[in-house]
Amino acid sequence: MRYRSAARYEPLNDKIHRYRGVILIVSVPLLLVSIVLLLMPRSPIDTVTTTRKTVPGGSAEGDKKYAVIFDAGSSGSRVHVYCFDKNLELLHIGKEIELFVQKKPGLSAFAKDPKEAANSLIPLLEKAEAVIPQELWGKTPVRVGATAGLRALGTDTSENILQAVRDLLKEKSSLKSQPDWTTVLDGTQEGAYQWVTINYLLGKLGKTYASTVGVVDLGGGSVQMAYAISEEDAAKAPQMSDGQDSYVQKLFLKGTTYYLYVHSYLHYGLLAARAEILKASEGGNNCILNGYQGTYKYGDDKFDASTAPSGTSYTKCRSDAVRGLKVDEPACTHMKCTFGGIWNGGGGDGQKNLFVASFFFDRAAEAGFVDPKKSVAKVKASDFEDAAKRACKLNIKDAKATYPSVSDDNIPYLCMDLVYQFTLLVDGFGVDPYQEITLVKQVQYGDAYVEAAWPLGSAIEVASSA
Repeated sequence: MRYRSAARYEPLNDKIHRYRGVILIVSVPLLLVSIVLLLMPRSPIDTVTTTRKTVPGGSAEGDKKYAVIFDAGSSGSRVHVYCFDKNLELLHIGKEIELFVQKKPGLSAFAKDPKEAANSLIPLLEKAEAVIPQELWGKTPVRVGATAGLRALGTDTSENILQAVRDLLKEKSSLKSQPDWTTVLDGTQEGAYQWVTINYLLGKLGKTYASTVGVVDLGGGSVQMAYAISEEDAAKAPQMSDGQDSYVQKLFLKGTTYYLYVHSYLHYGLLAARAEILKASEGGNNCILNGYQGTYKYGDDKFDASTAPSGTSYTKCRSDAVRGLKVDEPACTHMKCTFGGIWNGGGGDGQKNLFVASFFFDRAAEAGFVDPKKSVAKVKASDFEDAAKRACKLNIKDAKATYPSVSDDNIPYLCMDLVYQFTLLVDGFGVDPYQEITLVKQVQYGDAYVEAAWPLGSAIEVASSA
């Protein structure tokens, strides 16, 4: 073993003494800098961060904005309450990212009593106000958007109901309202808001149009198709006749200009389409499950909905659904059409990734090929066809046992609904039967899930201008 030479060992005190000059030169500047830092006043930013109360998402309480949106649909009324920070990022309301409450029936069920229609919203209004700080009520906008159900009642009837709702908000609520914030949404507004909602939640806004997703929203009275197209395709859009909604809307969102193809098909929501298919049926009601005798009411019209003498037939039901969609009439005068002579927007990258919402998700979950506890599911249009073939073979009694989550009111029409959804996607919108599409009920946003519905798009708009 080797040992260090004793001559090389030097005590610490001796080292300090030998290098005292160097140490002095280095330490004096350091000491001066330390004194200056101690004497400097604290930064205003430091003072604020130690005293300002913050909320989830990093926003101060004073920066919060709320928006209340009523979705007055054909199948029921729903209220959404959203809270935003100063950058229009969603904040939690309690433990949830939004307040969402629904109530049946919808405003259109009170066609003969406008005041009662308005009063049906009171329980929803009370729940909305309860989650908003009272000092912000006067600054919180409330909008009521009626959709296809009210559109179907006609101008006079729907306007009487809307006026009753305006009066209710003015007399019973301290929220900020304006007469033109309670209105019947036109189809393009509904479709555009839905597109904004889903792309906002997915973090797509601000990116190129090819990065966005297309949206199909199947409501009760109407269905909307919306997706971003190129500026070149937008320039090719056919001109609409007077009084009709334009095919293309120009939107500026998060620093990016989008040309949004959007069209709403009135009478082709799930509940309205039942009436169209019953009218188009040949040889009896081929889509009604065996063993059912009854009538179907939609709006002011009633239709015989008893099973055809020959029984339920998937094949005949498909033919009836195609006729109901008017796929081949009137003759399409544009480059390419969906159904009813409507331009399809030209397709393109903005349509490749397709999200379908509302009744599509509900029926898929009830038919058993989508987990109802999940918020998003990847499926193919052919899954609706397979489910329809299974359902169309059943009678009423067996269908109730097989599909316990389907309400008694909907059981007779289960075959029809599934056939129609497949036909709408494939024959109507030209979707490949085996193309993967995304069924969506809620979209994940951070650590929360948000309803994939048009009201968020409306809330973003009104909160931006409030």
